[in-house]
Amino acid sequence: MREAVSMTPPALKDLFRGKQKYVTVKPASIKHEIPDGLWLKCEKCGQMTYGKELAATLKVCPKCGYHFKMSAMERIAMIADEGSFVEYDSDLIPADPLGFPGYREKVEKSVKATGLSEAIVTGEALVGGYRAAIGAMDFGFIGASMGSVVGEKVARTFERATLKRLPVIMFCTSGGARMQEGILSLMQMAKTSGAVMRHSHAGLLYISVLTNPTTAGVFASFASLGDIIIAEPEAQIGFAGPRVIEETIRQKLPPGFQTSEFVERHGMIDKIVERSALKPTLVTLLSLHDKRVVEAK
Repeated sequence: MREAVSMTPPALKDLFRGKQKYVTVKPASIKHEIPDGLWLKCEKCGQMTYGKELAATLKVCPKCGYHFKMSAMERIAMIADEGSFVEYDSDLIPADPLGFPGYREKVEKSVKATGLSEAIVTGEALVGGYRAAIGAMDFGFIGASMGSVVGEKVARTFERATLKRLPVIMFCTSGGARMQEGILSLMQMAKTSGAVMRHSHAGLLYISVLTNPTTAGVFASFASLGDIIIAEPEAQIGFAGPRVIEETIRQKLPPGFQTSEFVERHGMIDKIVERSALKPTLVTLLSLHDKRVVEAK
């Protein structure tokens, strides 16, 4: 199989600027993501929680269990063994292929707000001693919308994992395809799905972790293709939003529609896992997969 870089069609190369680079990154402590002295209000129960207390609970409300949104690096830090994360493709940044008004300014604003170059961070790390490729999307970057670079980074992650015989863990969240890139963003659905398929045909494990919200093109492509699909409690999961569906079918949707609990009852996901139990769950799954791969050899 060819390297991912050589697989990029010549006509699309101009969409990705910057030289491919690998860097070793020590994931930021979750405590550093919440400024000292900051009080945050729970969107579910309304309770005000001190930042340090919230950090200690992995940003889960101590009163009602509501799962606050996390940044990409917080999610990686939550599961990666300390100091083991090596980032992929940190220099890939979005272009403006359609000259969409205000797009460059929106990207620059998201870069400053999140410290990221795009809406996903990818790489590999040890998780409980087991090496795995990891991707984590960040809703703070233009709603974690999937454009050309997000799709390219996801595809490259699966292609590297296939070559290295690694399992993949992908934290998914998104409001959909990035409209500022038009059809080029929609093309990423097919590209990422193809990369997942080749990884699966190689007999390798893909664990998809759905967080709030995981919708539209991301859900309809790589997010829903995991061998094992885990979701956080009360996450919104689906393609179109409830309001759009109700207006289309002209019917009232059932209570809790598109929540993790609803889709689990209807067989769309395998398990709902609290954040405190996520790493132990992933380690167990990786250990079982590692034994199967060794036996296959």
